[in-house]
Amino acid sequence: MASRDKSDTQLLDYKNKNSTPPVATTAFGARVIVKDATETIGPRGPVLLQDVHYLEELAHFDRERIPERVVHAKGAGAFGYFEVTHDITKYTAAKLFDTIGKRTPIAVRFSTVGGEAGSADTVRDPRGFAVKFYTEDGIWDLVGNNTPVFFIRDPILFPSFIHTQKRNPQTHLKDPNMMWDFHTLRPESMHQWLFLFSDRGIPDGFRHMNGYGSHTFKLVNKNGDYVYCKFHYKTDQGIKNLDVTKAEKLAGSDPDYSLRDLYNAIANGNFPSYTFSIQVMTPEQAKKFKFNPFDLTKIWSHSEFPLIPVGKLVLNRNPENYFAEVEQIAMSPAHMVPGIQPSPDRMLQGRLFSYNDTHRHRLGPNYLQIPVNCPFKVKTYQRDGFMAINNQGSAPNYHPNSFSGPKTDSSVQALYPKETITGDIYRYDDEVTNDDFEQPRIFYQKVLDEAAKQRLVSNLAGSLSQTCDFIQERAIRIYQKVDLDLSNRLRNELNHKQRTKASL
Repeated sequence: MASRDKSDTQLLDYKNKNSTPPVATTAFGARVIVKDATETIGPRGPVLLQDVHYLEELAHFDRERIPERVVHAKGAGAFGYFEVTHDITKYTAAKLFDTIGKRTPIAVRFSTVGGEAGSADTVRDPRGFAVKFYTEDGIWDLVGNNTPVFFIRDPILFPSFIHTQKRNPQTHLKDPNMMWDFHTLRPESMHQWLFLFSDRGIPDGFRHMNGYGSHTFKLVNKNGDYVYCKFHYKTDQGIKNLDVTKAEKLAGSDPDYSLRDLYNAIANGNFPSYTFSIQVMTPEQAKKFKFNPFDLTKIWSHSEFPLIPVGKLVLNRNPENYFAEVEQIAMSPAHMVPGIQPSPDRMLQGRLFSYNDTHRHRLGPNYLQIPVNCPFKVKTYQRDGFMAINNQGSAPNYHPNSFSGPKTDSSVQALYPKETITGDIYRYDDEVTNDDFEQPRIFYQKVLDEAAKQRLVSNLAGSLSQTCDFIQERAIRIYQKVDLDLSNRLRNELNHKQRTKASL
């Protein structure tokens, strides 16, 4: 049987590996004699309530779907390992980094952000790139994207921002007015917006894009000294992007393009890998820095804070079952290990709550007991609830106790140093300043070549032309703050589209 790729022959491969089918059973283990018919009174009679096998099948089927993720609903997953190639123990005491050559099992979930579970892989959208490290000290989740910045810097705006990426509440259609209205009213989004509408807005699959922890984190060494840190994981396959025409064709002909590409690469032994690096900034540098170093809409310059190599991520196994290992995987920035801590990054602080909260909604209070999420060793005082798979036996369920319940470990106390914070409690909505346009200006003027600039303008105008006139005018005014050439080109492209439309 000829086949185009490995994903087409998955079932045949399973058959070849399992030549003798197992005996079918019910969920409670009883052998099934007849699988193709319900129990009835005579061949034309009604179905009997005593047919527990039928009731089990339908009752389970009615509950197969769990709520899809509000964001990052469409995704692909793979498994592999992280290997340390360089020593960074002077920055962090996290055990997964303690020895060159050490390997830690990992799971990775790639995703689009705004679309539903059935949406196309080739839309213009940021991509999620989340890594779960199964370390000896517990789970560490590095939940990032394929861009080093984000649209907003305050988490209270996150629900509104995501609403603009979803559907109009009346028409139930994607609405460019919503997206551009928000963007032009919150121009701190400019840096990410230019990334999104540049060539990198449509990666050629998940193997050909970078990943970033995006947020600022804190690394703590064995002496309790800490530095601030940003994580980078850059593709070893090289950056590749899809042009608009090909992406649109694939959205219709192969909407699962990226998922298929990842599966087939791993199935064929072409294991994707990513080089893992960090940037570090001392607390003293952070205090004196020209802008807020915890602002998620900005990057740290590589010339000032060069990349420090750490290791390599390698993906060498496809999931055995998508639902069990990818749909149920639960990544959260709150899952950190000793030696890694959060920073004052507002967006990170907001995510520390929201991710765990959504997992409890989707998967239940015991989501960390699902095998793909489960740390190697867990000893807590948490008990009961839906799906309590590991309820910790006869151990005491209260603290403190006198009966050998889990005790605290003071040996890692140095990895949680005190930090003094002073200031007035208030709701600070940071004013948009030239700093919010400086990095987008560098991106446009120095990162993009002439052809890339023209594609960026074409992509921007293609979307912006679908919005109200007053939003278009506001956008042009704001883009003048980035670069006059950019705003002029954008205006000319919009005028050209209007003339073309009028002549039809």
